[in-house]
Amino acid sequence: MRHLICTLILVLAIAVVKAQLAPVKVKEGLIQGTFENGLSIYKGIPFAAPPVGELRWRAPQPAAKWDGIRMADKFAPEPIQGAAPFSGKSEDCLYLNVWSPAKSPGDKIPVLVWIYGGAFNWGGTAEPAYNGEKLAKKGVVLVSIAYRVGQFGFLVHPELSAESPNHVSGNYGLMDMIAALKWIKENIAAFGGDPDKVTIFGESAGGIAVSMLCASPLAKGLFSGAISESGGSFGPTRLTTYPGENMKSLHDAEAAGEAYVKGAGFSSIAALRKVDADKLPAVRGLAWPIVDGWVIPDDQHKLYEAGKYNDTPILVGYNSDEGASFSPPKNPEDYITAVKNRYGKFADELIKAYPPGTGTVAKTARDLTRDAAFGWQTWSWASLQANKGKSKVFYYYFDQHPEYPAGSPHEGYGSPHAQEVAYVFGLLDASSQQTSKTDLEISDAMSTYWTNFAKYSDPNGVGVPKWPAFSTARPVVMYFSQTAHTGPVPDVKSLKVLDAYFKWRRSPDGKTGVQ
Repeated sequence: MRHLICTLILVLAIAVVKAQLAPVKVKEGLIQGTFENGLSIYKGIPFAAPPVGELRWRAPQPAAKWDGIRMADKFAPEPIQGAAPFSGKSEDCLYLNVWSPAKSPGDKIPVLVWIYGGAFNWGGTAEPAYNGEKLAKKGVVLVSIAYRVGQFGFLVHPELSAESPNHVSGNYGLMDMIAALKWIKENIAAFGGDPDKVTIFGESAGGIAVSMLCASPLAKGLFSGAISESGGSFGPTRLTTYPGENMKSLHDAEAAGEAYVKGAGFSSIAALRKVDADKLPAVRGLAWPIVDGWVIPDDQHKLYEAGKYNDTPILVGYNSDEGASFSPPKNPEDYITAVKNRYGKFADELIKAYPPGTGTVAKTARDLTRDAAFGWQTWSWASLQANKGKSKVFYYYFDQHPEYPAGSPHEGYGSPHAQEVAYVFGLLDASSQQTSKTDLEISDAMSTYWTNFAKYSDPNGVGVPKWPAFSTARPVVMYFSQTAHTGPVPDVKSLKVLDAYFKWRRSPDGKTGVQ
């Protein structure tokens, strides 16, 4: 008995020792993480100075150095977002997290960097849905990065532009991402990662941000591959924004920022900087990146047409029923009115391409929102890069869902916005009756494709179906629908009508009178 107790004590002691990692040296100092389930995990590592006080609405500055060993065993607070309450959130939010399978700093393991979504107004790295453990166990160093959202990340104002050396304002959230990527480039080798093999990936606003980083000269050389889930930003600027046409010019955004500051009851940015973060009114309509001529030099479609982008391999796609997640019309009449209000002279053609149905709203009507916001953006991105670039393009369509019975509330519905995230991160609940065998198979295939892409700049490898590269001559798409299999671009005839609309919107005639 005594021998058994001694053995148990020894085993527990070994477990405690294994859980204690040697401190890792980054440029700011030493950090201490934890060892869990075969991974070295570091949470809450500062990659920039807290953007508070006089640093509010400024480009991110370097993080301060520290003495001793800094614990990195818990997530930092999420950025302040939306409206109150702000419990657990902070303006001091520029931190990142690392899950590493490396055995030594010299392992040079490929890196996947996650950028969360949330319409540039919400989001954080501590979400359980973004746990990097399963992906890291497939042989990558997984990093998740935070960035400012809402009014803190994207406020544009003439005073802010005047104080900037580049005479621009807004896009602070994008600059946070770039600062994090620079930090990763300088420090990830200490965690066993390869600084020359970094792939960025994100969903929704995170996927849109990925496309913006692909077009930003400030991000050049900071990553070697890009994955966008329900992203892309290839629509023209517009004063009154809509999904897929979310971008404003610096001039228009400055005017909106002036109205916000005055509406909040302040006469200057200096006065606004003194207000407690949780007292600032939310500003959802203004919280989006803009074409500022600096971080984002121009309309992204034009940049790609001119070959002015960061040419890396890309893996891009979207879900089959994204439109179900964005205030779908209540009836066909409301749908027709909304289309006429937004699309002007192209409304009738688009209603034919995306018919509303009768009685209840058909999925084809929801698909106009899907394609304007994500489908056309992805198709355009894939086509432009395939025609203008040298790097490979891989295109997917996620349509994994049960066949809902006739008469049920979900009859005719597909895969909504963000559903694929749990599949990619390998976080489906295998014990749930709602999780099918094909769900688990699709999840394993997607996480394998994503990590293969990070490793080889190509999703293909052992144990998964062949995924051909996309080209306009051979427009092959990988479908995730009960199985992983290839097929054509979905609804391509309708996409071509939408493409004609966006082309018209860039013409002098299309710009005239469009607000």
